[in-house]
Amino acid sequence: MKIYPVILSGGSGTRLWPLSRAVLPKQLLPLVTDRTMLQETVLRVHGWADVMPPLIVCGNEHRFLVAEQLRQIGVEPTAILLEPEGRNTAPAVASAALFLSGIDPDAVMLVLPADHVIGDIAAFEQAVRLAAQATGSGSLVTFGIVPDHPETGYGYIRRESASSRIEGIYPVAEFVEKPDLEKAQRFVSSGEYAWNSGIFLFRTEVYLNELMQFRPDIAGACQKAVQDAYKDMTFCRLHEASYLACPSESIDYAVMEKTSKAAVVLADIGWNDVGSWTALSAVQQADDEGNVLRGDVYTDSVKNSLVRADTRLVAVIGLDNIVVVETKDAVLISAKDQVQRVKNVVEHLKHKKRSEHENHSRVYRPWGCYESIDGGDRFQVKRITVNPGEKLSLQMHHHRAEHWVVVTGTARVTNGDVEQLLTENESIYIPIGSTHRLENPGKVPLHLIEVQSGAYLGEDDIVRFDDVYKRA
Repeated sequence: MKIYPVILSGGSGTRLWPLSRAVLPKQLLPLVTDRTMLQETVLRVHGWADVMPPLIVCGNEHRFLVAEQLRQIGVEPTAILLEPEGRNTAPAVASAALFLSGIDPDAVMLVLPADHVIGDIAAFEQAVRLAAQATGSGSLVTFGIVPDHPETGYGYIRRESASSRIEGIYPVAEFVEKPDLEKAQRFVSSGEYAWNSGIFLFRTEVYLNELMQFRPDIAGACQKAVQDAYKDMTFCRLHEASYLACPSESIDYAVMEKTSKAAVVLADIGWNDVGSWTALSAVQQADDEGNVLRGDVYTDSVKNSLVRADTRLVAVIGLDNIVVVETKDAVLISAKDQVQRVKNVVEHLKHKKRSEHENHSRVYRPWGCYESIDGGDRFQVKRITVNPGEKLSLQMHHHRAEHWVVVTGTARVTNGDVEQLLTENESIYIPIGSTHRLENPGKVPLHLIEVQSGAYLGEDDIVRFDDVYKRA
């Protein structure tokens, strides 16, 4: 039996704003360790016997970040499937199942969200091996987390009292929505309920057959999207029109709550979905005062709090049970028991058409990154980093001129009909309307300062003539 990890790397993680944003969501951030959550998820199952390279499902806008993070940890994926737009978990899993069926008709899928923490890897592998025994008889296995407190933020799974023919695997009696506190206390006390982890194991053929039975509209749209998928560089793009026509539905609603094949393995694995700042605080080491501190932080008479500083000194005095998160362009301060309302901030920013919900001040591109460091009426200053061997698109601007100053490294610059090399402390002027390109031909990162001037400085004032990354 070959097990294929299918890692779902969609979502924006709005409840972890201002750190998690649409362009750089929580699964692509190093929240708990020095590795990103996606990298931790991939490495969690990497090297297990009979476990194949992972299949990643992600959004188009994250494709280069995902590929780079896999490269950093030395993992070559089975494929990276690109969703033109998120359609929840049922279509994402269906597309992965259809893709894998073309590689291995007997493939078993281990569906893993990219943004979970699992503390006990050995126990998790043991649970997966146990669940694998049930896939041969056609079970769709979900992993129920043994609850240690009455949690109102998770869905629950009620299991049958007697296990199936395999000890430790139970038929699912009922899926339950997120309960109120009274119900959650009753669930935990009964011993019949487990938290719904969103982790699954099943054969691709079984899942697709059940999806076709209960949601033929989703199955049909995904079949067309995979059938007409096409290769783009190292990525596999699902057919846009077919996938966008697919209804948005979770795997629980579409299949698991309807099928008679659902089974659950109880897993005590140190699991946390890191769905809020309090959840993130719970999975990190606290000091003697119960504080989780990261970055340049000073505290005085502070208890049971999370304080995170990314770019400057943060001082907190005389507070208890609070969350403080500082980034370069935004600061969050909240009582710990109110952090679920962070999503209201994100909605407010969207309504006001502000950018802080979408981008950080540092914006990543397939060639490197840029960071806005100053700006005003008719000017903007950026710090640009181009990775070795990479280059920006051949482009022009209708409304702005640019002046580039090389700080470190070597730049190959195309400016109209002229191509030249620039080294440290040299500069060049790019007039409005000039066709230009920036490239790093060296072996070390290229750092430069860009000063833009003009009537309009928006990122949409770019006309691309040639782009190695095939962006529009």
